[in-house]
Amino acid sequence: MQIDETDRALIAALSEDARAPVADLARRLGLARTTVQARIDRLLARGVIAGFTLRLGAAHRAPIRATALVSIEPRSGAAVLARLKSLPGVETVHTTSGRVDLIVTLRAPSTEALDETLDRIGEAKGVRSSESLVHLSTKIDRSA
Repeated sequence: MQIDETDRALIAALSEDARAPVADLARRLGLARTTVQARIDRLLARGVIAGFTLRLGAAHRAPIRATALVSIEPRSGAAVLARLKSLPGVETVHTTSGRVDLIVTLRAPSTEALDETLDRIGEAKGVRSSESLVHLSTKIDRSA
C-alpha cells in the first residue's frame, strides 16, 4: 500500500498521541474530520497501523528490585545502618552469617535511581565492598 505525505503526517501525529481526538487531528492536518477518520480506518485495514498501545509514565512503571550484598568494616555496623536507613530505595536490611555482612533489598523507579542508591551505599563510610544483583523475574513468591 502506498502512503502519501498526509498519511505520514497522520501517523506522526498518532505516534505522539494515539488518543488524540479525530477532530483535533483534522484541525492539525487541515483536513475534514471524516477524511481523517477514513484515512485511519484505511491505514488500520491495510495493516499500516497495527493497533494502538498504552505507555505507562515513570510513576506507574513496575519498580526495579535488587539485592545488595554488603561487607562492612569491623565496628562500623551502626554507622552503615544509619546511612542505609536514610536512603529511600532501601526496603530491608538483614544481617547474615557468611561471606557478606548485610543483605539489602532495594526498590527503585528506574535504573538511574537504582544506580544512584548503589553509589550511595558504596560511598558509605564503613562499607568495605558491595555486590548488586538485579531481580529479573519472580518464580516463587510465598509472601503474598
